[in-house]
Amino acid sequence: MSASRVEQLREHVRARAENRPGVYRMSGPSGEVLYVGKSVRVRTRLLSYFRAPRGEKGAEIIGHAHGVEWEYTPSEFAALLQEFRSIKRWRPPFNVEHKRDNLLCFLKLTREPVPRLLVASQVINDGAEYFGPVRGRRRASEAVRAVGDLLELRDCSSDTPMRLADQIELFRVQEDPRCMRGQLGRCLSPCAGGCTRTEYEARVALARDFLNGLTDQPLVLLRERMALAARRLQFEHAAELRDRSESLERVRDALLQVGQFVERLSFVYTVPGEAGEDRVYIIRRGSVRWESAAPVSPEERHVLEAKVREVFEKPEPKMVGLRAHEAQEVLLVAKWFRLHPEELERTVPVARAEPEVLAAS
Repeated sequence: MSASRVEQLREHVRARAENRPGVYRMSGPSGEVLYVGKSVRVRTRLLSYFRAPRGEKGAEIIGHAHGVEWEYTPSEFAALLQEFRSIKRWRPPFNVEHKRDNLLCFLKLTREPVPRLLVASQVINDGAEYFGPVRGRRRASEAVRAVGDLLELRDCSSDTPMRLADQIELFRVQEDPRCMRGQLGRCLSPCAGGCTRTEYEARVALARDFLNGLTDQPLVLLRERMALAARRLQFEHAAELRDRSESLERVRDALLQVGQFVERLSFVYTVPGEAGEDRVYIIRRGSVRWESAAPVSPEERHVLEAKVREVFEKPEPKMVGLRAHEAQEVLLVAKWFRLHPEELERTVPVARAEPEVLAAS
């Protein structure tokens, strides 16, 4: 970008931007959104881009920008949500995946005719079930391997042809397992008629229940194999199974802690805003289900009360796995309250979200 273009953008910011919470966008020559950011002081944050040393990301962004726009929000929390939604909408090339912790990953149960259990570094809206987050890819991989081996789930590529036992007559083909796990009896071998669809789905259901904290069966199986190895004096193998059991138990406990924490993120949250623009958010399991200006009249309070009932009376399954379309927002909201625990004082638990409480919020 020419120096004159940079100077024009700088003067535009100096003349018009204010130090209020908000979200800003850098756009390219055709109006395409290159970058989205947020700040509690928009003017100061934008001007910092023009002071960024060569080679830094800020300098690179402003070097490609042909336009700068911003909009103010009532609060930092509102700006955080608006930034997140704008990034999902525009997918700007200069935004790294939104606030993702590279150390966090998920256990993913794929949505395939014959599902697999995998480690995923990010949550996408692909219909799969995600469990987590788990800190550390190695720990997650060990858990996936342990559950997969115990329940004999497949770990082959997605394009591997499946030949379930109840399909054999249709295909009139009998094959040997395509992988070493199948040949060693550590996989049900759905690729070679080793099981029916019902048999395989029962193992998938057991994996799902374990990850949702509803059964300890995989741990029981692992401990039984460990005891058997010890009785056979296979102490090295028993020690390996013990380590695997401890690792799997740690992952299971971590998943349960996440689920319990997310479940606690269910309340009505009122946030004071700039110039009296207070807003109220109905949050269930860490997901913002509804938001509006804070009620100031009896009629508006009645609307809020009705919406609270609607959101929280709707039945939802108890689960540790995060819904794909909500997972990123849940992590965002959870991080907000983790970094700002004092904000919990502005929340009203659902059990106390009665008319007189809402009126006082």
